[in-house]
Formats: sequence, C-alpha cells, structure tokens
Amino acid sequence: MGRSLEGKVVVITGAARGIGRACAVRFAREGADLALLDIAADLPGVGYPLGGPEQLGHTATLCEREGGAVLTAAVDVRDPRAVQAAVAGALDRFGSLDGLVNNAGIAAPAGVPVHEIAESDWALMLDVNLSGAWRMIKAVAPAMVERGAGSIVNVSSTAGLVGYRDFGGYVTAKHGLVGLTKAAALDYAPHRVRVNALCPGSVRDDPLVEGRMLREIGHALRLPDDEHEQLFLRDQPMNALVEPADVAAAALWLTGDASPRVTGTVLTVDAGFTSR
Repeated sequence: MGRSLEGKVVVITGAARGIGRACAVRFAREGADLALLDIAADLPGVGYPLGGPEQLGHTATLCEREGGAVLTAAVDVRDPRAVQAAVAGALDRFGSLDGLVNNAGIAAPAGVPVHEIAESDWALMLDVNLSGAWRMIKAVAPAMVERGAGSIVNVSSTAGLVGYRDFGGYVTAKHGLVGLTKAAALDYAPHRVRVNALCPGSVRDDPLVEGRMLREIGHALRLPDDEHEQLFLRDQPMNALVEPADVAAAALWLTGDASPRVTGTVLTVDAGFTSR
C-alpha cells in the first residue's frame, strides 16, 4: 500500500514537541517532506518553558529517519516578517506547498477570571493562538491558490467549542480559530484549497513527544502534578485521555487526499467530551 502523503510538502508549526512532533513524524512516515517551524525559545509572559532548538532538531531527526526531507526554522508566529521568510524558504527548498498544520499555541497565561486578565496577557494569548495562525495562512495561501490545491488544518481545541472557567483568553482565541477556519474555507473553496479545524480534548503528555500542555493546563487550574491526569480522566466519557497519535491521525486524514471535499468542518478528537 502506498504512503498517503507521498510527494507532498507540509508546513507544521509548533513542531518541536507535543502534537506538532506527533504530526511531523506521522506525516514523514506517510511520505511527506516537511518544513518544521517552532519559536524554539521561551516566551516572556508564558510561565513555562516552550520547545527549544534541541527539541526541534530531535523532531527533524525523527522525521529524517522515516525518510522525509526536512527543513527547520525558528519562527515566532507573532512576527509577520519571520513567517513570510520561513514560508519563502520552504518554497525555495521544496518548490511547492501542499499542506499547513497550524499547531503553534500556548496554554498560559491563564488561571484567572475574565476581569482579572491583564491587557498584556490577553494580547499575548490572541497574538500567538489566533493571529499566528492567520499569519501563517496569509503566507501559504497564495502559493496554494496559484496551484489550485492545498489543505490547511488549524489545531483548535475543545476550548474552541465550549467554555472553561478561568481560561477566558484561551477559550476566546480557540473559538476565534474555528471562526477563521470557516471563513477561510469559503474564501479558498473556489481554488480547491481546503481549510479545516481540529479540536483535541485532553491530550496525554506522552514522553515520546515531550508533551507538557496538559500539565500546564493543570498548573493553571492549580491541580497537583501527581493527580492532574486522573482528574482530567474523570471527565472523559471513554475513560481515556486522547493520545498525540490520535490527533496526528486526524490531521493526516484532513491533510491528505482521502478527504478531498472536506472543508470548513470542525473535527473533534476528544474521547466524547463535547458530546455530553
């Protein structure tokens, strides 16, 4: 059986670890060449370490072992010039772009009610989690429109569908990402460029991909480190946390040729959480 992304080129943001790494390795296994982007540095205002250059390099190594050609770049999605330069570099290297997985995101600053959110914290959350995805779409869409083909996957969250107490900025950004998905899907449908959103639920922090998002959400909710997984598990109808590989499989389906007329949709990978 052939590999489902053979000959395709995909850009993945937030690729240093977590869901981004899971997507990158799965896509490489399916034949894709990859442009892997990550800030690869800590970000003032985010109270936990972000993925570093060593982690981004390790993701690249894992993908190369799967046979994929890889380009990496340290890119802050808040910086439009850096975004445009990274996409131009990917086009120079590979000649075309078939897919974009907008995965870069932060879980903090959070943990306070709406009226206590600082102006700077609100701006940071929306700039990374919502405007960053918009900047990436601005950068890749012209090349996809010119070719008359492409797939963009925006990694939102169940927080893009329902509310969470003390996460007003995060919830707002992720809801906005769902709205951006639907608007962009209509804009690009005549050009056969598809835009869809993925809404993962509580994703287990798999050590193999060096995930830590669930732990940081737990910190914002003041949950003990040794209990947070069990407390999140309590709310899952399937009595299981989502695995990074589950999200990567869904992103693969949306990116590849198996979903040729799927656009403007929101695909939940949440073990039934939003069905309640």
